[in-house]
Amino acid sequence: MDNFVDDAAILGDEEDEESFDEENGEPRSRRNGANGGIEDSSEEEEDDDEEAAAEVAAGFIVDEDEEDDDSRRQRRRDRKKRRREEREREDDLLDEEDLDLIGIPTRREDAEPKLKRLKRGPREDREERGTGLNDIFGASEDEDDLADRRQARLDRRGAQDEFDDFIEEDVFSDEEQQRQREDEEIARPRRRGIADLSLAEDAGLDEQAMEDFREAFGDGTEYNFALQAEDDAEYEELEREKQLNLKDVFEPSQLAEKLLTDEDNQIRNTDEPERHQLARKPYKHIELSEADFKEEAGWIANIIRIKKQGMAAELQEPFRRAVAQVLEFMVHDEYEVPFIFQNRKDHLIHAVRRQVGRNEDGTPRYEMDANKLLTQDDLWAIFESDLRFRAFVEKRQSINKIYEDVKTAGVERDTIYDEMLPQAQTLEELQDLQDYLYFQYASQIADVAATANGTANGTTAIRKKATATAIYADVRASKAYHIVRAFGITADAFAKNALGEGIKTYAEDSTETPDNLADECIDQEFPTGARALRAARSMFAEELATSPRLRKFLRRSIYIDAVVDCHRTDKGLRRITEDHPYYEFKYLRNQKLSDIARRPDMFLKMLKAEQEGLVDVKVRLREPDRLRKDLHRHIVTDAYSSVADAWNDERKNVVSTAFEKLLTIMSRNVKENLKNECEDSIALDCREEFSRKLDQAPYQPRGMKKGTIPRVLVLSLGGGTSGRDPVSWAYVSDDGRVLENGRFTELAPGNRERGLPDGKDVESFVEVVRRREPEIIGVSGWTPETRRLIANLEEIVKNHDLRGAPYPDDDDRERSDPLEVVTVNDEVARLYQTSVKAREQHPGMPQLTLYCIALAKYLQDPLKEYASLGKDIVSVTFVPAQTLLPQEKLLKAFETSLVDYVNMVGIDIDEAVVDPATANLLTYCAGLGPRKAQHLLKAYNMNSSELRTRESLLIGEHAPLSPKVWANAASTLYLRFEQADDQAEFLDNTRIHPEDYDIARKMAADALELDEEDIEAETKEFGPGAIVRRLIKEDAQDRVNDLVLDEYADQLEKGYNAKKRSTLENIRAELNDPYEEIRSPFMIKLDERDIFTMFTHETKESLQKGMNVPMHIKRVTEASVEGKLDCGIDAFAMEGETTEPGVNPKSAYAPHQVVQAHILSIDRKGFMAIVSLREEKTKRPFRRVDTNDYGHDQWDDRQEANDRKMLEQKTDAAGRVVRVVKHPLFKQMGAKQAEEYLGSMNRGDIVIRPSSKGQDHLAVTWKVADGVFQHIDVLELDKENEFTLGKTLRVGGKYNYSDLDELIVLHVKAMAKKVEEMMNNEKFQDKSKAALDEWLTTYTNANPKRSMYQFCINREKPGNFHLCFKAGQQAKLMDWNVKVIPQGFQLMNQPYPDMRNLCNGFKLIFGNMQNAAIAMGPRR
Repeated sequence: MDNFVDDAAILGDEEDEESFDEENGEPRSRRNGANGGIEDSSEEEEDDDEEAAAEVAAGFIVDEDEEDDDSRRQRRRDRKKRRREEREREDDLLDEEDLDLIGIPTRREDAEPKLKRLKRGPREDREERGTGLNDIFGASEDEDDLADRRQARLDRRGAQDEFDDFIEEDVFSDEEQQRQREDEEIARPRRRGIADLSLAEDAGLDEQAMEDFREAFGDGTEYNFALQAEDDAEYEELEREKQLNLKDVFEPSQLAEKLLTDEDNQIRNTDEPERHQLARKPYKHIELSEADFKEEAGWIANIIRIKKQGMAAELQEPFRRAVAQVLEFMVHDEYEVPFIFQNRKDHLIHAVRRQVGRNEDGTPRYEMDANKLLTQDDLWAIFESDLRFRAFVEKRQSINKIYEDVKTAGVERDTIYDEMLPQAQTLEELQDLQDYLYFQYASQIADVAATANGTANGTTAIRKKATATAIYADVRASKAYHIVRAFGITADAFAKNALGEGIKTYAEDSTETPDNLADECIDQEFPTGARALRAARSMFAEELATSPRLRKFLRRSIYIDAVVDCHRTDKGLRRITEDHPYYEFKYLRNQKLSDIARRPDMFLKMLKAEQEGLVDVKVRLREPDRLRKDLHRHIVTDAYSSVADAWNDERKNVVSTAFEKLLTIMSRNVKENLKNECEDSIALDCREEFSRKLDQAPYQPRGMKKGTIPRVLVLSLGGGTSGRDPVSWAYVSDDGRVLENGRFTELAPGNRERGLPDGKDVESFVEVVRRREPEIIGVSGWTPETRRLIANLEEIVKNHDLRGAPYPDDDDRERSDPLEVVTVNDEVARLYQTSVKAREQHPGMPQLTLYCIALAKYLQDPLKEYASLGKDIVSVTFVPAQTLLPQEKLLKAFETSLVDYVNMVGIDIDEAVVDPATANLLTYCAGLGPRKAQHLLKAYNMNSSELRTRESLLIGEHAPLSPKVWANAASTLYLRFEQADDQAEFLDNTRIHPEDYDIARKMAADALELDEEDIEAETKEFGPGAIVRRLIKEDAQDRVNDLVLDEYADQLEKGYNAKKRSTLENIRAELNDPYEEIRSPFMIKLDERDIFTMFTHETKESLQKGMNVPMHIKRVTEASVEGKLDCGIDAFAMEGETTEPGVNPKSAYAPHQVVQAHILSIDRKGFMAIVSLREEKTKRPFRRVDTNDYGHDQWDDRQEANDRKMLEQKTDAAGRVVRVVKHPLFKQMGAKQAEEYLGSMNRGDIVIRPSSKGQDHLAVTWKVADGVFQHIDVLELDKENEFTLGKTLRVGGKYNYSDLDELIVLHVKAMAKKVEEMMNNEKFQDKSKAALDEWLTTYTNANPKRSMYQFCINREKPGNFHLCFKAGQQAKLMDWNVKVIPQGFQLMNQPYPDMRNLCNGFKLIFGNMQNAAIAMGPRR
């Protein structure tokens, strides 16, 4: 019956909805008055809706003919079950009466649940029969499940009835039914442990006889123990049924989101740092031997040393040892990068003691000459290189396995393979060896794969690769291979000649010419000499192309002499215009690899353009002919004869064939390697820039200790205008609580000289400042008007003498300074204000207030705010080119920065339990990750009273950390030291690792000048932390500075082989100032370019000199024209740049007019641009690239000129008048160009462009969502001529507007608002139609009794949405179309103003269809 239900209601496109009269634009005939006054754009659409409704209704009609035997049997079972329940209830009542009669008390407490079940029964039956309309897509499954469980318990009966349901009931006569009831009465189960007296009476036994019966046979209670065991087993079974697994309740996607899958639990419970587990997951099966480990150390050292140019020769060996030691820490000890950098710093430094003179007493004076060998960036590079080496070893083992399998097939050892494998240092070189094996031993490898039956070691893939080269095995087995030998030299010998390895091998000429020899080598496989010769050429060329040595030679040559060319395609000819971002490389040629390294972003753009089909990026040799001739020289002979010449020609041709093939392979490899190098370079730039943002301590109030959290008052206009729109504000205390917020409408300062009073809200602002006493005032926004707000606040602070908290100066005199007004970076606040987290943390607060709160939190601790973004951090732009990186690589770069700084700053674990912002940091703690951080918080929260020291996090019944994880995290997690707590350990509140506590205690004892006896007595009485506690109590930390740490370091290194010089310095610093704030001061003064971008959204690339942009005129004088650009900055056209000579600007321009302006210069600090309005300059196209910046051979001027000429000719040939509309959003571009232009913009942004339908049409393209654009056809009516804009603009034959601005606001922006409403609704999912269908199927499978509906965007029909629903597990997936209209949404030709009404309307339509289907009854 599913075949009769159509699961999609198909609606027509908007542009094809109606046809209308060319002259007046009226619709020709289509109108439907049945839709509440809404015009129907298509009769066919109505038919589709009616058909869809009928077919959906058909899905609810039961056809009796289709009823199967199972359904009939099920109905009989249900009837029998109801009769059995009635009999059981009657039996229960009779049993209790009998018990009362014989004086045995009954269990009255059981009666109440039974009565409750009896009362609930009819309602549950009604729920099974039908469901209310409001419950169709929202009923909870909990009540149904509960009822099922209760019913199951009710149905449990004795052993006599366990087979009742197995045999179907027949229909009996009345006498037979009576007899059956009597039989059942006899077989009815009785209560355990109670003799059935009614049976005795029926048998005619008196009480004395009954007594004798009991003495002889017992009363049945002696077997209660067996029945009790049965009850216990039944109870355990019920309990097992109650214990549901998470998989039974939640969908896999939900479990994965909450990190509760089996794999997550395994990661959580494994004693290994979480980041190590995730990174090494693909190489878990790789076991590195000791030899592999030594090889890896040298392998990584060579890679990193190349990037460290200028390293002194005497540091080469210490550098190699340092890399090996770090690798051992990572691999063997499972230490993470932050731990190594902070607690093994001495292994990263090469320190040498040098004598610099003598002391006054004649003893030598030494100084430590220290060189930093490895930075923190280098440590992360070693970690990544370790993963790459594991991939390298995995591939090498795989290739070696193939080689060993080939040898077992009877092949002798291959000397080429044996020599080249140890020399292979890259994956490319291993691939060369693999290609060599597949070519050389194709048949043997195929046989091995066939023997393995394609089940192990990837043998199926091996067989396919071997089969691809099997044709050459036929050549090798034929006579044609004699011709290959006649070339006189092997491929490997030729490659050695090219590399200059060993003694040169000379080719030997055959006595026969190639043609004659080929005629002699014909056979069944190659029946002609020509075919045999062609096969031999191909065979020898392939031997050359698969030679590992020859590939090594060419790879080395191409990296030295390669250049990159970029050629536009036919598609790119028109698409890449002079103002297009890709124009900078449209005609780029001869780019050396060193040039690419300097501009990694440009190369990645080239590859992106190549993916879009706009350019071809080619890697080639600068002088391929020279290298080809050089190769010819190594294969030809010096003999002079016609035979020798013929064979030399053959050799040259074969070498040229192999050379071209290898160049193709090598260029592809070079492109891929260049891509990876460029991505790594940009990722490093992102990491450095992000680290710069993270390296900010909280704003430091004057006179306060660095790291003190300030009290903050933040104000913002958002995107409003100063003096017209309200200013939102929020006050956040130093403990992070939002204590007060509000709005100011008039905050302009007065002018006493001119008699102007303060704005009415200035007094309120001053009152808030004096009452709350903030230590800093922060301001930000996304409009240049924010600058005026800042100026007003600075003036108010000055006029009312608003000051910060008092503090003592250098002379211990109390003073205070005027409150500072600072501009705050808002890149985190912009994301926070619209987030779900913000609404949950501060429900009911306006969005702009949430923005202010985030700004305040940023001032208090930027690190916490960045960490709170999670994966959304990729939405913040730190480097313009970061959009060219894969998201995974970008996230990894940001994560490493967060890990570095979180472990440098430390985490107060008590604060993490109560503060979500601090808890976010635990994910980046060394050893931890999101899973282990969850476990730590849960365990600490439950057992915080027992976990009062760092040691207790590892040792004890409730210890949440395993040994290796604890070792990594111990110095980052700290607990506050309370002097009053006897169990508190001061060192737990420092960066000192517990492994160094003994050293710290020894230093404290020496600082206090305690002898061994004093130390022993103090420790014995007050515990191991007593010495440090005494040092703190006596406030004697300064004495630690008098200790000579060099002697300590020497003792430790000599006695314990422990390098601790840097560790000792760290201990001294921590004893003086635990967890001192070592981040850089807060960046109060933002760079002018950052402020300009923040207030205008314009970057250096998006707004620059030479561009033509719209200008809104504000004021016109005879000498100048003043206005504003779209980004909000002021624009001035000075005298001589307004009009042509002799023309008064007032006659050409007027206020509120929008004109095109050519940017002459930009003052980003003053938010001002100097522009020209002269036509000769505004018509000058903007060019993003200055070809003068390139060398004479790096830009193809000739190709550029030819393309320009060709495009001009095509334009002239078209004879089409270029349409110009005076509107800032009008662009001369096609549909595809409009989509590309809008691609990086926000939803709802618009482009107005010419229409291909003629001069009386315009096209409006607007961005519906990422990758989804709607093109709207606009018909112009009442046009004065073909060049002017129509006085009436009609869309879809039904919507009329008077001008473009009205059309934009009332039509496009209105629809964009509805799209935003839809996409913010809880029922919307940002998934494809297929993915949403899969989600609905999974949901209804997991919740069989529930129905569900969801919305997703219709990417095939922009401006429409899919309404997908599934009315239960067995129902068919349905899809209805929802169209966005200016007034709201349209479903089944019915308009709905908002999402609430749309959802209710859908339920109503669906319910009506269901009711109609039930009313129609079963079909015959």
